[in-house]
Amino acid sequence: MAKPPSRRSNTQEIDRFLKQSRDITEFRRHQPRLLFAIDATASRQPTWDSACHLQGEMFRAASGIASLRVQLSYYRGFNDFFASPWLDDSKQLASTMARVQCEGGHTQIRRLLRHALQEHRQEPLRALVFIGDAVEESPDSLCQLAGECGILKLPLFMFQEGGEPQVEQCYRRMASLSRGGYARFDQRSASKLASLLGAVARYAAGGTAALEKQGGEGDKLLLDQLKR
Repeated sequence: MAKPPSRRSNTQEIDRFLKQSRDITEFRRHQPRLLFAIDATASRQPTWDSACHLQGEMFRAASGIASLRVQLSYYRGFNDFFASPWLDDSKQLASTMARVQCEGGHTQIRRLLRHALQEHRQEPLRALVFIGDAVEESPDSLCQLAGECGILKLPLFMFQEGGEPQVEQCYRRMASLSRGGYARFDQRSASKLASLLGAVARYAAGGTAALEKQGGEGDKLLLDQLKR
């Protein structure tokens, strides 16, 4: 028995579908984007679980201001570099992070910055958040790229775990050149990091006005650095 002819979409249905697709694309294009980057080399394993938990603070902090899209990026092992799709769901991001195991290897901050600049040129990023504890590359080359970020209005927010002076010097310089911010934390000050991550998310979603409106400790610390 012959099959009945399939129903063809009429012109109005096609037009409605195309309009919905354009509306979705336009909405996503105006969602603020934040790149969340983490050093996943072996030295970070003890605090990786904390980082997984804290990323949720960024989404919660930005809620009510704008829908934030976040890309998770990390490096580890031998030349292993990962960048997730752009996500607007904290559960998806947490699930991605939970599957990661830290591996021994050298830092790849230069590669990370080049990736961020490429993304930024395609569609502007509001900020890059980086959490790490080491620098094993030329500080001059990193500062050069940080300066490019500053010119293109891509602020770097550098969060240092631990207190290595040379790392601090490099991170501070990168933050300054990009017109971003720097902070140091350890396992005893996770709440400070959470507060600052929330402030960065608010900044990414709503600019300095969002920080001034919230007025929390992290917001004030971030505003102080941004105004220097």
